[in-house]
Amino acid sequence: MPRWWRIQVFTRAIEQRPQHGLARIALTLAFAIAGLALNAVATADELKPFEASYTWMWHGMTVALSTLHLERQDDTWIYRSKSEPRGIGRMRSERPTQESVLKVTDADVRPLSYKADDGTSSTKRDADVVFDWEHGRVTGVYEDTKVDMPLPPGIQDDLSVQIALMVELLKGRTPEEFLLLSGNSVRKYRYSRDGTETLVTPVGTVKTIIYSAQKEGSPRVTQFWCAPSLGYIPLRVQQRRDHQIEWNMQIQSLKRE
Repeated sequence: MPRWWRIQVFTRAIEQRPQHGLARIALTLAFAIAGLALNAVATADELKPFEASYTWMWHGMTVALSTLHLERQDDTWIYRSKSEPRGIGRMRSERPTQESVLKVTDADVRPLSYKADDGTSSTKRDADVVFDWEHGRVTGVYEDTKVDMPLPPGIQDDLSVQIALMVELLKGRTPEEFLLLSGNSVRKYRYSRDGTETLVTPVGTVKTIIYSAQKEGSPRVTQFWCAPSLGYIPLRVQQRRDHQIEWNMQIQSLKRE
């Protein structure tokens, strides 16, 4: 499955030296109103629960339907992914069922646990790991590899990285890289902004910003068409290898609180 997921608020401080008490009161009131407006914008553009479905295309053929579901439970978030074979080019996802439990703070996104199941008796694609931030270790099993290592700052799992990308963009920051768990080690992905495009989709005609992710040393590049007006949820995801499209995902439906 693809690994994924800015809104910039520019403020300008204007120094004034009012000579009368009324002017001072008016200025104070103006700043208070501006502060309320900024807080309202921040609240409106926070991470929100959602459910989105996508068709997964492989070399032009529909092969699967993927559903992503993000919900909040108290101070944690649960992010789930489920893929089911579809169409004449039916193909089974490597991990049709995934779940990441995570926390979102002002500073970052921290995965707490990650589980994946390929739906068969084999465990070579399964994962069950725990991120212990208090003691600084990640433990468990990832694709039949025992995991027990120090917890690198900023590490993500295959699902939480999608939320980490969205949160960074919502906070007005463009991430340069993310570290992803891979067995008993990590892999580094570089991120860059590639431009903008307006997409015509089943959820409407929406302006998007295109971001790319590439693992160090890999010829594959994954691009995300993220929609600022929809909390930077990607409307299209596409992977290329040597300029040839291998697969792409297109949004079909979206429910967002």
